[in-house]
Amino acid sequence: MRLETVPESLFQFAHQLADQSGDIVRRYFRTSVAVDDKADHSPVTIADREIEQLIRQEISRYFPTHGIYGEEFGSTQLEAEWIWVIDPIDGTKSFITGKPLFGTLIALLYQQRPVLGILDQAFLRERWCGAVGQQTTFNGQAVHTRVCTALAHATLYATSPLIFTETSRPLFEKLQSQVKMSVFGGDCYAYGLLANGFVDLVVEDTLKPYDYCALIPIIEQAGGIISDWQGNALGLHSKGQVIASGNAHCYQQALTVLNA
Repeated sequence: MRLETVPESLFQFAHQLADQSGDIVRRYFRTSVAVDDKADHSPVTIADREIEQLIRQEISRYFPTHGIYGEEFGSTQLEAEWIWVIDPIDGTKSFITGKPLFGTLIALLYQQRPVLGILDQAFLRERWCGAVGQQTTFNGQAVHTRVCTALAHATLYATSPLIFTETSRPLFEKLQSQVKMSVFGGDCYAYGLLANGFVDLVVEDTLKPYDYCALIPIIEQAGGIISDWQGNALGLHSKGQVIASGNAHCYQQALTVLNA
């Protein structure tokens, strides 16, 4: 059964989680936080861990039957009807180097489908929210993607050329050669810029569900399209290849290049 609107109680609760996590972000950002290396050699800080611990604690307190999938502390109850997917700091490398292009990502899935997403940039006090049945908002104001009819006019974002594999990198480079401009370094922030109509394409590889689940409602409810590189809907079991576009024209052209 498809959900037409997110219950107001869950909608408000998600914003409360973002408010609370933002307090932690602002307390640690641009301070001398210790940085640890995880098993995959990606960095993690006390801020990452505190934010996720707080969010998990609040979900367990108010919605104990809901599942949780977080970057730092794993998953529980993934068979639940409602599942929260959390990336406490998406863009930890930006966070630890003082660059405010990171964000806290909070997603809510209903029957495995992302129906609510929040991207919160607490230092800049910028927040995107997308939910089924509602227009995506940026700091409470409705936003919409822009129309770009050809790759030759498109602005393309990716977090880094290093995220692509030996197999996917040539395909990305082929796409990059056909757009007007490519920019690196945005992490989740690039998807917010796409929702606001400043970017036309975001293409990435090797992502995890906590990297993209919150972004799905944000992009879709702003008028854009987001999927894997084959055009399939993204979910908890996707391979991690993500393409987001502001409109169908660029999306279809980019898919053709990525699948050539």
